Amino acid sequence: MLTRLLSVGLLAGLLAGLLIALVQQVTTTPLILLAETYENQDHGQAKGPEPGHDHGPVHDHAHDHGSDEGWKPADGLPRFFFTSLATIATAVGMAFLLLAGMTFSGDPIDGTHALAWAIAGFVAMGLAPAAGLAPELPGSASGALLARQVWWIATAAATALALWMFLRLDNPLARLAAIVLLLAPHLIGAPHPHAFESRVPAEIAAQFAARSLVVQGLLWTAVGVAIGYLWPRLAAKPARRPVVP
Repeated sequence: MLTRLLSVGLLAGLLAGLLIALVQQVTTTPLILLAETYENQDHGQAKGPEPGHDHGPVHDHAHDHGSDEGWKPADGLPRFFFTSLATIATAVGMAFLLLAGMTFSGDPIDGTHALAWAIAGFVAMGLAPAAGLAPELPGSASGALLARQVWWIATAAATALALWMFLRLDNPLARLAAIVLLLAPHLIGAPHPHAFESRVPAEIAAQFAARSLVVQGLLWTAVGVAIGYLWPRLAAKPARRPVVP
């Protein structure tokens, strides 16, 4: 059983991750590259020429600034490779999460249940946190990192628990508590910056937020479909009995 869970989780994550990595190249990655050009232009202007000095082009300033922020893969094939690697790792984690949820809940692992769990995972870890903290492009204004991480994790956990209570417990009070738990993080509010300033045009930021949610939804769906497809096909085959003449 454990070997089957590990095999299905790894294969489902690999297949779904590879598929969505290709989708990212024509959806979210071009917007990230475009946003980085605005960010680099802004840094170059901030380090503009001083009186009596001759400076190089803006691109050089942007490159120097980027080198202070730590290593990042070069554009082109290296970036595609590392982005794909991160997407596959995320998909594998999703697959193990779905398999663990279905196993401990006693649900049969099939296409219908895997897809239902995938949709619930997207709601808990995609839609609900995005209602307070939308996906952000480089150069976007944002609140304190630690506060955002805490709010995101708390929102995802509260939403997952609320969905489980509402769908699993046949009790009016439990369902009422689930609704309160679902709304609580949003009533508290996500941490935001004091001033909403961004180097990136609002139209590009809005496109990125929408595309990111669609891609994330596709990733969850692909993982669920892959699990439903692979699970029955990787079942342990019964040992053949020797034929007695």
